[in-house]
Amino acid sequence: MTYSRMDHSVVFTTLEVVCVEAISALSGNVGLMQNEATAQLLATLRRIYEHGRAVEALVSGFSAVYHHYDFDAETPANGYRSLVKVVRSCILHIIQKARYISSNCGGIFFRVEHNTGEMEAYCTALCQLRALLYLAQRLLNNNKHGQLYSWEDESLSQKFVREYATMHKACFYGRCLGFQFSPALRPFLQTIVISMVSLGENFEKQQTKIGRAALSFLTSGKYVMDPELRGVQFERITQNLDMQFWKTFWNITETELLTGLASIASNTVQVNMTLTVPGKPLSVPLASDPNLSVSVSPPIAHWGPGPVHVRLISYCLRPGQDNAELLALSRSEGPQLSLPAGFRPQRGILSPWLLIHFHGGGFVAQTSKSHESYLKSWSKDLNVPILSVDYSLAPEAPFPRALEECFYAYCWALKNCHLLGSTAERVCLAGDSAGGNLCITVSMKAMSHGVRVPDGIMAAYPATLLTMDASPSRLLTLIDPVLPLSVLNKCINAYTGLDTGSLQPMQQLDTLAALGRDTAHLLENIRQEASNWLQSLFDPTSSEAARSSTSSRNAVPGRQQSASEFPEGFEPLRSGCPAEIQIPCTPIMRNPFVSPLLAPDSLLKGLPPVHLVASGLDALLDDSVMFAKKLRSINQPVTLTVVDDLPHGFLSLVQLCKETKDASDICVGQIKKVFEQDLSANNSIDE
Repeated sequence: MTYSRMDHSVVFTTLEVVCVEAISALSGNVGLMQNEATAQLLATLRRIYEHGRAVEALVSGFSAVYHHYDFDAETPANGYRSLVKVVRSCILHIIQKARYISSNCGGIFFRVEHNTGEMEAYCTALCQLRALLYLAQRLLNNNKHGQLYSWEDESLSQKFVREYATMHKACFYGRCLGFQFSPALRPFLQTIVISMVSLGENFEKQQTKIGRAALSFLTSGKYVMDPELRGVQFERITQNLDMQFWKTFWNITETELLTGLASIASNTVQVNMTLTVPGKPLSVPLASDPNLSVSVSPPIAHWGPGPVHVRLISYCLRPGQDNAELLALSRSEGPQLSLPAGFRPQRGILSPWLLIHFHGGGFVAQTSKSHESYLKSWSKDLNVPILSVDYSLAPEAPFPRALEECFYAYCWALKNCHLLGSTAERVCLAGDSAGGNLCITVSMKAMSHGVRVPDGIMAAYPATLLTMDASPSRLLTLIDPVLPLSVLNKCINAYTGLDTGSLQPMQQLDTLAALGRDTAHLLENIRQEASNWLQSLFDPTSSEAARSSTSSRNAVPGRQQSASEFPEGFEPLRSGCPAEIQIPCTPIMRNPFVSPLLAPDSLLKGLPPVHLVASGLDALLDDSVMFAKKLRSINQPVTLTVVDDLPHGFLSLVQLCKETKDASDICVGQIKKVFEQDLSANNSIDE
């Protein structure tokens, strides 16, 4: 992410040169000039040229000052840098395509319409990115020096939400999908988006899980062949479908098929069991005086005392893990011990280390099952047993239920470490996204109860601020296929209790009669969907409708947009389906146990070493940067490592490419620092 101002100058100069060359090559081709698409392509290249000149001035301004917002000189990362890098990636794609046009427009295989569509898509993306730079410039001008969030100016956050609600975003989910990320991830992101829009199209139909899956598979074909239609549908879905859809989609990773495929590529562990810990008061030693104890109540929020579900993963079988006391807590989810037939278990000794894990999923979805693939690898690489907590999910279980369950599971693990294959001489908390938030808040809760705090925290891309405050990295939610702002808003509202609507359970196939009705209904829908799909292949009007909706974004009735928000003569494209996002106003969002970034120094003093691992292209990057700065300002031990070119949630993508595997290895290295900290200190004393 460290590009000099000279590098930027070269990139923008090259952009101007290739645009001029492409315009000249097209204008000199008499045969092409008679094609209407050629006229569109020429106009697009001229617009790109104009956008490029305006964007260069903005980028130069950011590159002169964005180092002031880094955590330190060795960690050049913040939302301003991220925006500049995304713009640069977009321009580099345009340069590559413009060069292709210049070199091949005279050839017999040159497809004018295809290349026009490509350049129009990236021209639109550059236009929208230009708008984001103007918004970031306003943040830069209004926030305090070194401050990335607009806490003291609510109008900036309101402006941010209003722009998201009205700005056209479909271009980032069509032909340009994932251009800012590692090339190895783009096919996966395309698959995810196609799956999402296909599921979204059929979600509200009265179908069973089987019916939805079959229809989604069938309708996905048109979104493969028509990227513009895919982009329009993805924008509609992310802005309009409710939390039930998102829980359903994210929980697809919990299905036996996907978990089975993931397990094939993951390490084999000898212990992988799910446990139900009864909700009974615990007596835990006081950290200040182990001869005294404190009583820890079971989780009680919202519906009273209840059990906590956890998963124990261990690469080898350790003492205690086959103890009858532990096995009595096991739940039925396949074999209690993951041993192949005829395999004699490899027995290990009690580990001095224990890793306690809280999974991500926006506080609303997934369990440890979605994350066990990388946890199995961690257990092997670290040679440590791992306890992953399946906390209750929002909106059915809003704050503080999940925090209470995670804290209770932490205390139970300390008290019963002998059953988990560990002496717990050193304990590390690890989590990603929402789980990273819980790692921090559980440690804060341990301090407030006088309980032993963990020896360290590894939080990957944690959510440390659960508000709708604007920051430069959060502007990326306008283009991010993984974490759009409307989805982030839904997760925040669910966890903080603002979305209290109960979710209806999915219908089950309990009888043969129900199966027969569903099958008949499914076949009828398949017939209809097949007819529609085939018609779309031969009837270009469906694609034209998507393109026309894209080209008419500038006129959205009733949108609240002041002409002074952007420079005279410039206006970003507007959405044909504005989102309805309200900025909630509730004290709970600023509760320090919800948003630890807002915690007073007294609640953060005494935290163990915190190791943050973030992504430079994640909308939550500024959460990590500002939290690291806050801890450093009160002399708390903290490190921040930022990986490049990966989206939010990269730990769940660990098996896809080398970049995600390397990022996971960085997380393992930070956890190992926690476990080996005393050893390192002793070695330095001996020397």
